[in-house]
Amino acid sequence: MRRSPATISSMPTIAHIANLWSLVGHPSPAREWSLERKIKTIAASGFDGITTALTPDHRRHAENYGLKHLLGFISTNDPTEFTALIQAQKEAGAVHINVQLDDHDTPPALATKHWIALVRAAEKIGGVVPSLEVHRDCCTETPEKTYEIAERFHRATGEMIKINFDFSHFSVVKHLGPANYAARLLDHPDLVQNSDQSHCRPFNGHHCQVPVTHRGALTDEVKSYLEFVRALFTCWKSAPRNRDRTLFVCPEMGPYHAGGAGYNITGLPGAWPDAAVLRGELDKVWKQTKAKP
Repeated sequence: MRRSPATISSMPTIAHIANLWSLVGHPSPAREWSLERKIKTIAASGFDGITTALTPDHRRHAENYGLKHLLGFISTNDPTEFTALIQAQKEAGAVHINVQLDDHDTPPALATKHWIALVRAAEKIGGVVPSLEVHRDCCTETPEKTYEIAERFHRATGEMIKINFDFSHFSVVKHLGPANYAARLLDHPDLVQNSDQSHCRPFNGHHCQVPVTHRGALTDEVKSYLEFVRALFTCWKSAPRNRDRTLFVCPEMGPYHAGGAGYNITGLPGAWPDAAVLRGELDKVWKQTKAKP
């Protein structure tokens, strides 16, 4: 059967999203760039958009420098805040919103009720898509909690939950190694394939963030991580419904924080230079992967 031109051209796309967090304190705390310079540099580095807790200033600069996608951010454990927080992100330009919900000790049953309330608030506002982020110190800090919330959400609504996977947290919790990254982390392919966002922080089973570069070359750790990304992208592309969808991918590199409290640690490359390199490596892997027949 001859395929129509629309079917032939239909294929998944990637949008590279920079997290403004990677530029905190860059190039040094004393000489940190202005917001405009950060966004200008992000655009010049080949990114398609930004993610942060958006404000009108973010929207203005992003539009000035031709960044197409603005992804919002919310962190809350208070349902009375949901509507106002979502509305603020929408007004600042967000369509997709990343949500860190509740706390490490929030029971999954309560977290599910909160997530349903947040999703319904977003639907009432309209034009925004929230995704629940896998993250430490949130209701999604472990695979068991996350997948229980997903199951409870499905039972209560008949809908599949939208999750923004940052597998670095699960890998550390489960103490994984390169040989079993994909088998252990991609064990819920339906949820992976339903995602709109993916935070791609390079990890190993001991460290939630590993360096991308060392002395100008890719590290062994990130090379192993990129093999996992290959499996991740293949999984996502293999869903027929994703043939004409966009996956918003963030090369998630956290900065150094005073006192050693950050994702980056003393002696490692800066978060922003490594994030820019990682963006290029993720793009290469995306172009090399194909959906499974």
